[in-house]
Amino acid sequence: MTLEVLEHPLAKHYLSVLRNRATEPEEFRSAARRLTYSLVMEATRNLPLETSTITTPLEETTGFRTSKVVAIAVLRAGLGLLDAVVDLIPSVKVGFAGVQRNEETAEPIEYYFKPPDLAEATVLILEPMLATGGSLSWAVTKAKESGARSITCLCVVAAPAGVERMEREHPDVRIVAASLDRDLNDHFYIRPGLGDMGDRLFGTT
Repeated sequence: MTLEVLEHPLAKHYLSVLRNRATEPEEFRSAARRLTYSLVMEATRNLPLETSTITTPLEETTGFRTSKVVAIAVLRAGLGLLDAVVDLIPSVKVGFAGVQRNEETAEPIEYYFKPPDLAEATVLILEPMLATGGSLSWAVTKAKESGARSITCLCVVAAPAGVERMEREHPDVRIVAASLDRDLNDHFYIRPGLGDMGDRLFGTT
């Protein structure tokens, strides 16, 4: 497994906006979208391209277009990253993975998984909070069972426990994150973290 942590100044800026408890939902959603642009650019650094001949106003040249990309948003926090993915890759196909966490064990409880065709696709799994790794590992397993072979996970913040689980269970998967945080508290929340991303995105508690 490869973990890549963004070091770009703008990524650090927008992550700080997300961490700040005073940030209201509207500003939180805006910062999440802007941070995701950086995550997507890094995640697609080695995206295969298809070539063709195009004509500029002056002459013919080689043009490029992205190959097949599928994004799978882990509900509900993954929705906060989805708009930026669609902005940058308009041809992206989108799937959804519904899972909730057992608050006592932190293990995932599956309730929905609906991907598009994953054959020959570069798959981006959008899971902002990599805490224990249960939800992300489950989503990756489901994607593999559905035919995914090239998977990159986009996370806002990650905890060492989640990274270790992903390394153990999915060593072939790449993770791009804005931060590797310190640890988890007794309720399995990432520290220093940013709280519950789903609640902060949608103004719920």
